[in-house]
Amino acid sequence: MKNINKNLLVNENIREKEIRVVSDDGGQLGIMTSRDALALAEEKELDLVMISPNAKPPVCKIMDFGKYIYEQSKKEKEAKKKQKVINIKEIRFSPTIEEHDITIKAKNAKKFLLDGDKVKVTVRFRGREADYAHVGKKILDTFLEKMEDICVVEKPAKLEGRNMTMVLAPKKA
Repeated sequence: MKNINKNLLVNENIREKEIRVVSDDGGQLGIMTSRDALALAEEKELDLVMISPNAKPPVCKIMDFGKYIYEQSKKEKEAKKKQKVINIKEIRFSPTIEEHDITIKAKNAKKFLLDGDKVKVTVRFRGREADYAHVGKKILDTFLEKMEDICVVEKPAKLEGRNMTMVLAPKKA
């Protein structure tokens, strides 16, 4: 709610000499001084709000500012509700991992993918293990075979420094 009203000038804060005024029902009232427009707004027991400060002359609208703020915050909440936060979960392997351990980690990755999260699969190489990048590629391929039915490869396996990474995303149903 704080970010809605930061840039809007209301009532006495409007310092422009001449402004274009829009009534509360959306009709044009024309160009008038800010003092006259403020008097008109007070007469209707509403607020004068500058909605377009960059226009020539600036555009102000007569409205219930509290109600406007409330409706904007309601719209923001509704938009936030519809957003799906996608997390990236990481699964790490070493080049010496056994087949059974890959299967167990694949089960965990399936849980993550079914929850709608992405999975970053990493093979970490230590010391001279980095010379055997083909082993890491083989491990990632084996892992992918176990996961094929529920995921798509978003970023294929790539050696970056001492890590070989691959990103998997859930399949769209």
